[in-house]
Amino acid sequence: MENTEKRKVMLSGIKPSGQLTLGNYIGALRNFVKYQDEYEMLVFIANLHCITVYQDPKELKKNLKDAVALYLACGLDPQRATIFLQSDVKEHAQLGFIMNCNSYQGELNRMTQYKDKVAKGETNLTVGLYTYPCLMAADILIYDADYVPVGEDQKQHVELTRDIANRFNNRYGETFRIPEPVVPKVGARIMSLSDPSKKMSKSDKGDKGCIYLLEDLKSARKKIMSAVTDNEACVRFDPENQPGIANLLTIMSSLSGEAIETIVERFAGKGYGEFKSAVADVVCAELERIQARYNEIINSTLIEETLAEGAVKAQRLASRKLEKVQRKIGLEFRKR
Repeated sequence: MENTEKRKVMLSGIKPSGQLTLGNYIGALRNFVKYQDEYEMLVFIANLHCITVYQDPKELKKNLKDAVALYLACGLDPQRATIFLQSDVKEHAQLGFIMNCNSYQGELNRMTQYKDKVAKGETNLTVGLYTYPCLMAADILIYDADYVPVGEDQKQHVELTRDIANRFNNRYGETFRIPEPVVPKVGARIMSLSDPSKKMSKSDKGDKGCIYLLEDLKSARKKIMSAVTDNEACVRFDPENQPGIANLLTIMSSLSGEAIETIVERFAGKGYGEFKSAVADVVCAELERIQARYNEIINSTLIEETLAEGAVKAQRLASRKLEKVQRKIGLEFRKR
């Protein structure tokens, strides 16, 4: 008998405010590829979130196109996943404002990104930066997502989304599905090669700690070989006392599929130079494969075709949910 059980919905997106990094690939993109056969997968490029801080328009356009090409190059299949630009589905922004009106100032004050920037004394912070967690909640809730894959540092946003959804459901009746965060066990948070106490980030001012997916292989190898380690002279997984080595072990394990314990055993008694060289080999082999596929895609019509098809699918789902929400809160009174 054929199994007609509906698959669970998983949704995620990446904010391409800069070139995608090895951290994005290990922490998110590789998992999206695995999930697309198991779930009803929706993956979007979160371009509205990019403009919470100023972006050079030319750079932003390039980053957006590269993000789509890299999604595809890393293995996402438009036949198995819905891939789209956030701004192509206008319902995101409209539901985002409704979510603003169902959130409290105290909740947004506690959001890490805003709180950290205020603590650092940064000025001229935009209102969009303050309220973007509400738009993120709309991104998730508008598709009735069951699961949202996130890094450990992003769980806070899903928790806020759950709070808003429960509040809305209590006020207006059952409307939104309550999503669950999914945090990968290995590689959920890849750290900077130059400062392993911080996350590898495409928005870092310096790039010695960050490897980009489109980076020259010689440059990537040099960054691995120059990665900050310690004076222990022992390859072991100890994130607290040897964060640099632990980070390199996580990278190697995530890309090779080899257990961290096995890697540690293999490099027992060997120097950091030999270990780093092995990590660099694994990283460069993966980058070379991705870049070859990227070059094929960027010179084809696949990007435009993927986004056009994805926007149609996503908009169909989003419009139904937005209409339901607006009827619940009293904004809609006409028959459609």
